[in-house]
Amino acid sequence: MKTAFLNAQLVCPIAGVTNGNLLVNGEIIAAIGDFEIPADAQRIDLAGKTLAPALIDLGVFAVDKAACRAGGIARVGLMPDQSPVLDDPGIIRRAALSGKPALWVHPLAAATRGLEGQDLGEMAINASAGARAVATGRGWLASSGTMRKLLAYARDCGLVVVVHAEDGGLAQGTVATEGETATRHGLPAAPAIAEALAVARDLILAEETGARVHFRQVTTAAAFDLVRAAKRRGVGVTCGITPAHLLLSDIAISDFRTFARLSPPLRDESDRQAALAAVKDGTIDVIASGHDPRGPEAKRLPFTDAEPGMSGAETLLALSLGLVRDGLIPIERLFALLAANPAKILGLKTGTLAAGSPADLVVLDAGAPWQIEAENMVARAGNTPFDRLPVQGKVLRLYKGGSPVD
Repeated sequence: MKTAFLNAQLVCPIAGVTNGNLLVNGEIIAAIGDFEIPADAQRIDLAGKTLAPALIDLGVFAVDKAACRAGGIARVGLMPDQSPVLDDPGIIRRAALSGKPALWVHPLAAATRGLEGQDLGEMAINASAGARAVATGRGWLASSGTMRKLLAYARDCGLVVVVHAEDGGLAQGTVATEGETATRHGLPAAPAIAEALAVARDLILAEETGARVHFRQVTTAAAFDLVRAAKRRGVGVTCGITPAHLLLSDIAISDFRTFARLSPPLRDESDRQAALAAVKDGTIDVIASGHDPRGPEAKRLPFTDAEPGMSGAETLLALSLGLVRDGLIPIERLFALLAANPAKILGLKTGTLAAGSPADLVVLDAGAPWQIEAENMVARAGNTPFDRLPVQGKVLRLYKGGSPVD
């Protein structure tokens, strides 16, 4: 089946923004720009709407097809923190099939068996079963010796290691970042340097082993400085962040708002400003949702007892488009953060509008206004700190491998 998208604003992380047409032949992008439209092609006139690569959400904790459809996400990197843990080839194969036909699921294998932080997982076997990376999960891998072995093994297998950067010796048992807000609320808190300590150790080990490491979330000024310096030295490091850490500071946890209890916790306003600067200067490589839907039984509890996490897949694109409207980055750079860079980290030949690439596409009205309403979210749970926030940018259609996702 051939489909010709006509009169579109084409947004490609590599080629930039152009106006023109795009042809899909089967599951592949066949041509872009000016071309002769085949007589047997279905024609879709987009009337100036935006056509871009579908999002690749690196580091979700649930396969939530409805939320991904609403958010323009065609592929997810699934964290190993599942039940059962993704540490076995059979489990990984099942996880890879769990999103069909609406969603590509790329499992991230557990770095250690059961995510217990001791024995390394069977990395090569799990990779052959479909794992696209290995990950430490929600927690920090405390043993430097185990981390060094993990990085060396991953290097030999050609895999990136996705890590949670938060020193457990400082962060264990805490729910907030040290500062005025945590003090006023009497919350157990960890200093922001807990992140920088973890980042520093893993950067040293990655440089020594020659491995590739991706920090799923970096959220503090000190850690951004470490990542910048490592990149200048040629260390194979990338890092990500969520819209929550770009748009909210720890003031959002005032009145003990458990929907704003995240991991890592929200930071001081100075760190939030440093995060925006890190997006602008290229230190941050990925913006991801951190999608972790939690029901009322996990969130309607005292702040210290509530589980961390937010439902972010369906709001990822709209919240991120605010960075473009604020003039921080151009829209093609945004889609590098949301699609092309995650694809590169996971070893996927997608995330752009290049001819020959998979036809994973999103059609959006970048200026369409709407309001985030937690109770109306299609995700498994609407635990979002952005309830009632007006946003712009509405997904109109999503295509996975050239086929529309209903």
